[in-house]
Amino acid sequence: MTGPIHVYDRYDEPDQLRDQLRRILRHRAVIALGIVLGLLGGAALAFSRAHTYTSTSEVLVRSTADPFGTVSVAADNQVSMGTEQQIAASAAVAVRAARLMGRADATAATLGKDLRITNRAKSQVLRFEFTARTPGRAARGANAFAEAYLADRKARNEAAVQRAGRSVQQQIKAVQAAKEKDEDEAVDKAVQSELDTLHKRIVEINSRDTVGGDIVRRGEAPARPSGPGWAVLLTLGLASGLALGVLLAWLRSALDSRVRSADEARAALRAPVLGLLPPEPDEDAPLLTVGHQGGDRAETCRALAYRLRRTGLPAGAGRVLVVSPRRGAATEEVAVNLAAAFAECGDEVLLVDADPGTPALTTRLPLLPDDARTPEEASLPEGSRLVDAGAAGRFACCVGGGTGGPAQPGGSAAVHRLLPGPDSRAAVVVTRPLLEHADALAVAQRVDGVLLVAGLDTTRRDDLKRAHELIDCSGATLLGAVLDAGRRRGRLRALLRRRPGRRPEAEPVTPVVELPAQDETLTVSRG
Repeated sequence: MTGPIHVYDRYDEPDQLRDQLRRILRHRAVIALGIVLGLLGGAALAFSRAHTYTSTSEVLVRSTADPFGTVSVAADNQVSMGTEQQIAASAAVAVRAARLMGRADATAATLGKDLRITNRAKSQVLRFEFTARTPGRAARGANAFAEAYLADRKARNEAAVQRAGRSVQQQIKAVQAAKEKDEDEAVDKAVQSELDTLHKRIVEINSRDTVGGDIVRRGEAPARPSGPGWAVLLTLGLASGLALGVLLAWLRSALDSRVRSADEARAALRAPVLGLLPPEPDEDAPLLTVGHQGGDRAETCRALAYRLRRTGLPAGAGRVLVVSPRRGAATEEVAVNLAAAFAECGDEVLLVDADPGTPALTTRLPLLPDDARTPEEASLPEGSRLVDAGAAGRFACCVGGGTGGPAQPGGSAAVHRLLPGPDSRAAVVVTRPLLEHADALAVAQRVDGVLLVAGLDTTRRDDLKRAHELIDCSGATLLGAVLDAGRRRGRLRALLRRRPGRRPEAEPVTPVVELPAQDETLTVSRG
């Protein structure tokens, strides 16, 4: 086994945590959206609760469950506070409270929604809490419900007194009728004694206090709104929004199938990542930078050329096909600068443009006049032009697939005729996207290796897997991948510059350069 052996190390867990955090922080817009939603929810709750006031009144319920019983019963056993609490929350009490507040009977149900009745354990005190938009109305509502409950309980007690009085009156009439029929003196004394007892009972019934309780605390107008204040609710909304945003960002990162890092591309493609092109700060930067100007992207292309020269291909750099899974990556830029980097290393390079879907490369590169050719360059293919690579030297470029028009049949055969032999100059071929046109596979079989250019944050992992399968099935050799972080461009300008039929470029990511070690050796297998 020649590959590196991974040894489990518990200190790898912080790296996994940092990777998860990076995945989540990529979706900063989603996190910001969650925070905004949380703040809006907290502000709405604070606004709805900012103008609500709660007033409380308390009523002591008297022990009048059986006011006419002759047996002494403990006070806590004479009153069912659960029953009284249900009666206090009934519609009859709400109607009485509405009348006391000067409201119509139709608003009784609405008033009941703003009322909360509680009772502490082992207590005969009912607490009425009424919530309203103004402090005065809250106090009036609490007092009205307390008074309505006492009035209802008094009415129930008076009705019980009347029922008991009618019953005793009927007993008196029955005794008097029996007395008139029987004239026995002994019987008269007994009947008179019974009548005296019943009359005494009538007096006791009429002397009973029918008031069912006392208001021990009247509702007052509150000075402050009920519930937490603005600061607490906004802080709670901020925390909830942050948690929601992180959750949404995590879900999106878990469901996102786009390539976000070199590790993801390496795992999907099962091939090394040879370079990561950093974001280009200038959207109008020239296509050819190696030999003309510096920069991170130019240095990345130089490092890519050095790595390809160490792959063991015949004739130095050999013949390399530069292709992307789909449109949107910097395929032409990588091919042009790779050819310039090969020329800077002393190789004779031929750049073959086999992409008929874009304007010819010869129209976008600095060309040399035909009379500047050396005798060694006289054998270049017909129609080829010399490109001035500045300090890197020069290389030849020819068009083998078209000039920006529609695809023509036989394009792959034309590319095959332009390709140099294995023992001649190096060749860099740029062709159409691999997953959109099949002619790229025909070219891949005639080259020494395939270099896949994928857009970071725009290419999906499934596309890389399909590209690997196609290249492997065609018998070609996949050298590795180059990830393109894109160019800096505003969203509005990107929409204005979007061309029909082309995949839009994604927003660039943080400029981070990830390159393999300079001493990494790539092993090329011949299928």
